[in-house]
Amino acid sequence: MLEPPPTKLALTELTTCGGCAAKLGADLLAEALAGLGAEAAPDELLAGLQPPDDAAVYLVAPELAVIGTLDFFPPLVDDPWTYGQIAAANALSDVFAMGGRVLFALSIAAFPEELPRETLAAVFDGASTKVREAGGVLAGGHTIRDTEPKYGLAVVGVAHPDRLLRKGGAQPGDVLVLTKRLGTGLLVSGRRQKMANHASFDAAVEQMQELNRAASEVLVAEGIQGATDVTGFGLLGHGLEMARASNTRFVLDAAALPILDGALALARAGLETGGAAHNRRFVADSVELGSDVPPELVTLAYDPQTSGGLLAAVPGDRLAAVTAGFDGLGIPHWRIGQVEPSAVGQIVLR
Repeated sequence: MLEPPPTKLALTELTTCGGCAAKLGADLLAEALAGLGAEAAPDELLAGLQPPDDAAVYLVAPELAVIGTLDFFPPLVDDPWTYGQIAAANALSDVFAMGGRVLFALSIAAFPEELPRETLAAVFDGASTKVREAGGVLAGGHTIRDTEPKYGLAVVGVAHPDRLLRKGGAQPGDVLVLTKRLGTGLLVSGRRQKMANHASFDAAVEQMQELNRAASEVLVAEGIQGATDVTGFGLLGHGLEMARASNTRFVLDAAALPILDGALALARAGLETGGAAHNRRFVADSVELGSDVPPELVTLAYDPQTSGGLLAAVPGDRLAAVTAGFDGLGIPHWRIGQVEPSAVGQIVLR
């Protein structure tokens, strides 16, 4: 009697959550890191824990700074090659959020021993392909045994120290521009609960595979100084980080937020990830929500994103040049708000 063919392994069945929704909440993380890095740091450390930024930056020569970052998470799709692509794009994004270029990356992997060799190879290949697209090379890594799979990258890049993109680079009068649609957390969670349709989920997956490299290069070329990438802390969480770092007030237009198809319907149905709940607590003391903003748009603004877009603070006199640069490369972008003066960091959604 012939043995039945092996059942194809679904990676997401081995996890409780996936993507950046698995990040430790910003509220808990802030408490855990309180005081860490407060000791005197060398002058060469341009970005570290005090204040935190998207990556660490170390000056090694007057015109050369090294950028270091790492990111990893459980699967949010079942196809291993696609999982490797998304995990890599998400990790690489921190270098681009700092205005750098990628040199090389190292894999950070945890997989069950029973996972087929072909599955492991596909994850690594997907990631390697994306690192090459980013201009770097996957040069090694480390793998351990774990019942819940996890994958990501430690990434090393470089930048000119005078051309870094920083969370603290926003100035009053700047226009806030976002380069990817929101709603990936809702759609990933909705797919797990069989609430999201195939077309909407596939569109989210395609966006999560896209690099922020070209958008970053446009911002650096036009002399922009303030930017971050929108990932697990959601638009409001990452926007608040920028506002606090620059002592400004970010005012977001809820009606202008770009949204992935299907995400609002899931929010209206009451769906919200655990990560969004952490994001609500993180910004609670510093957020102002307009009474006329629909609840589903509030949910969207808190939604944790995986491999989200860049949020840039663009001076008005450079907006046309940045927009032209994005348009010339086919980079989607949306004007979603403005930066106002404030004694302390605040964020408004109205």
